[in-house]
Amino acid sequence: MLISVIGCGYLGAVHATCLAHLGHTVVGIDSDRELAARLDAGRPSFYEPGLESLLTETLATGRLRFTGDPAAVAGSSVHFLCVGTPQLPDRPGADLSALDAAVGALLPYLRDGDLVVGKSTVPVGTAERLADRFAAAGSGAAVAWNPEFLREGHAVADTLRPDRLVYGSGTGDERAVAILNEVYAPVIAAGTPVISADLATAELVKVAANSFLATKISFINAMAEMCEAAGADVTVLADAIGRDVRIGRQFLNAGVGFGGGCLPKDIRAFGARAAELGVDRVAGLLDQVDRINLGRRDRIVDLTAEVCAGDLVGARIAVLGASFKPDSDDVRDSPALAVALDLQRRGAHVRVTDPQAADNARKRSADLTVVDSVTEAADGADAVLLLTEWREYRELRPADLAGLVRHRRIVDGRNVLDPGRWRASGWSYRAPGRL
Repeated sequence: MLISVIGCGYLGAVHATCLAHLGHTVVGIDSDRELAARLDAGRPSFYEPGLESLLTETLATGRLRFTGDPAAVAGSSVHFLCVGTPQLPDRPGADLSALDAAVGALLPYLRDGDLVVGKSTVPVGTAERLADRFAAAGSGAAVAWNPEFLREGHAVADTLRPDRLVYGSGTGDERAVAILNEVYAPVIAAGTPVISADLATAELVKVAANSFLATKISFINAMAEMCEAAGADVTVLADAIGRDVRIGRQFLNAGVGFGGGCLPKDIRAFGARAAELGVDRVAGLLDQVDRINLGRRDRIVDLTAEVCAGDLVGARIAVLGASFKPDSDDVRDSPALAVALDLQRRGAHVRVTDPQAADNARKRSADLTVVDSVTEAADGADAVLLLTEWREYRELRPADLAGLVRHRRIVDGRNVLDPGRWRASGWSYRAPGRL
């Protein structure tokens, strides 16, 4: 098929590459011409395992190209909208200006029978609004919604081998379903289930999924507070309740909380939309999830002060991790950077390191000292904080740092280290939800 992908940031770049890998002829279009040129040269602007090699491979087939020219959509019959929908600068709702601009640029080139497929995360009701816009313009194009469920660090696999495909389409629009089945034919043939729904349900699926995950994470972090107050161990508690098949163990890891470019802004936008629709209990629930999550950053700062005998002024703190999660260079709303900046505001001398996100951390927080190795970060440190659970940090041995630090103190902000091992080596070990 001839397909256009509009918006070539994280989602669009991965989606375009994977569609070309599946055998389609794909053009990726982005208003940032420099970004498009980089992708067309095989150089993604972000780190995602496996993407660069797949991009190089698919570009070589001639089935994939990227451009900044909106006219390049002409000739394609399926158009995926993959633009960003960040949080509004002054309130919790989603900023749809990029989406509306992309639709405006697309309209002149639409033909009767074209299918415009939204993948961006949007407030419920957006797809219907766009369908009305296309109809008013006499474009003859139909609208479908096909939400994405990518995990940073696993985006290629999640696109090529997803655990489900969700299609939202207008009532009786069987043609949209048939076209999407053709787009994803190899994926469906491999056994991926397809869930067909109306437009509103498809829009809600993504934000509901993210909100459930966020709620689960905030729940176990609330239990961490209870465990600290009661003298219990949240990791054992999580193992025990996670054995219940109704609950499951995934995402029951107490720590510094979630961040990134999706979960925080999605739950806020979902809450804002719920409030607009008068569903106040949903809005209140999501507000509490957000508050609990943000409070975990304060708790890590407090733990650090405790291990430093209550005085952060002048303390030298090594922060291991800058990205919001491992296998990513994304520092948007990163808990690790938020903690580092708060420690610095309280008078600590902070050095941050990360195997992939160091450059982005420097750009995002110019006032922070960002170094290139654990050795540099830990040299002379009064405390070491593990805040992003990269494999190389999880596998650190107490002896690896003992000769570098001034004081053997570690705060395990992700609950991934063995406390017995570190304490046996003479370290003061603290972690949220464990005494």
